[in-house]
Amino acid sequence: MRWSGQAIDASRSDALPGLESNSGFVRSVTTPEFAGVTFHEVLAKSSLNRVPSADGSGTYGWTINPYRGCSHACVYCFARPTHTYLEFDGGADFDQQIVVKTNVAEVLHRELTKPSWDRHPVALGTNTDPYQRAEGKYRLMPGVIRALADSGTPFSILTKGTLLRRDIPLLVEAARSVPVDLAMSIAVYDDELQQQVEPGTPTTAARLATVRAIRDAGLTCSVFLMPVLPYITDTRAHLDDAVGRAAAAGASSVMYSALHLRPGVKPWWFAWLQRTRPDLVERYRSMYLDNTFAPKDYRRWLSERVRPILRAHGMGLGHVDPATGSMGFSNRLNDPGTVPATPAGAISGPSPFEEQSRPTSSPLKRADPGFDQRLVPRAAPVVPTLF
Repeated sequence: MRWSGQAIDASRSDALPGLESNSGFVRSVTTPEFAGVTFHEVLAKSSLNRVPSADGSGTYGWTINPYRGCSHACVYCFARPTHTYLEFDGGADFDQQIVVKTNVAEVLHRELTKPSWDRHPVALGTNTDPYQRAEGKYRLMPGVIRALADSGTPFSILTKGTLLRRDIPLLVEAARSVPVDLAMSIAVYDDELQQQVEPGTPTTAARLATVRAIRDAGLTCSVFLMPVLPYITDTRAHLDDAVGRAAAAGASSVMYSALHLRPGVKPWWFAWLQRTRPDLVERYRSMYLDNTFAPKDYRRWLSERVRPILRAHGMGLGHVDPATGSMGFSNRLNDPGTVPATPAGAISGPSPFEEQSRPTSSPLKRADPGFDQRLVPRAAPVVPTLF
């Protein structure tokens, strides 16, 4: 495994075979509370990552990733290919082999106190989740939050993890010193489907309750309704339920985009699809086989479907930073003209809101005229009825 790019020198005789002399590797840990998961503890030499903007503007952003890999195990996760750099695979290894930067808070403090640090906003959660289950064991985030606030550095956190509630008092304190933007990622509002596609995540209800707790504490909290899964979570019923529940939880704004599949993610997504929804495999192949992003007409159609639902629930579109995928510290609420950039960690590609000027026919409806009236089947995969 390649540790040298992120870690200081540390040689251990008790390391895994072949890793004794790898720079920065400390130990591998398994515990009964995390069955099937191995934590690889490393000493990081840096914590801040400079990320170029995906929109070609030449601007950049800064991110922090206390962990690599994520036990949330979201099948569609765009970050899966990043695990291959460590000579893991992007499938089960990404879910179960978690790299922990145990000294991230101390390293961050040193970086932020350098005279050259310009207090540029920093985003967490745009690659792997800082509040995944491992955070309950390692408690890295309190030190990170304190280091950012003490240095006067604005920051944002995007998470699926309800463990963020533990740190709400600390976040309230930090918000007295610096801008703090929070967002909860909630893509699926069907409980059975959510556990199929995001098996390691807290329930949708628990995440919505976390949004409410954040808002009750006086902080803003957006909801990332992404990815929207074609043929699966883009019915009017599902989207209306999603936006309505986000609004009821007090969400400050909503951001959405259609599923995108990087080349390294496609094998894992299509394997899941073949197991659970074989009836959709050919349709997904036609959309994504040669593309990372959903077809342009689909993205236009999705925008035309979602925007009236947002208006009906009084929800505004949030603004996403094109470099980091964070909220960008400029949520523009209830502004139907707001056009967020493509989110999720500096992935280049088209905005999901582009080309909305003319009405379009649903590409899904062309294939399945009964699509609009159906909810996603919750039982075993079945071939949908064509009306």
